[in-house]
Amino acid sequence: MGRRSMMSDSLKEEIAKELGFYDKVQKDGWGGITTRDAGNMVKRAIQMAEEQMMKDQQ
Repeated sequence: MGRRSMMSDSLKEEIAKELGFYDKVQKDGWGGITTRDAGNMVKRAIQMAEEQMMKDQQ
């Protein structure tokens, strides 16, 4: 039974590129990233969502 991702593949790729580990994803797939990278990815996605919510409220 697989996990369902809440982020689109394009968003995950964008964040991985921004955080500097997209080359690892290309080489080893998403299973090849570290727990720290995954956590940083989630933090960045939350930050982006919060920024978008602030823009939407203005």
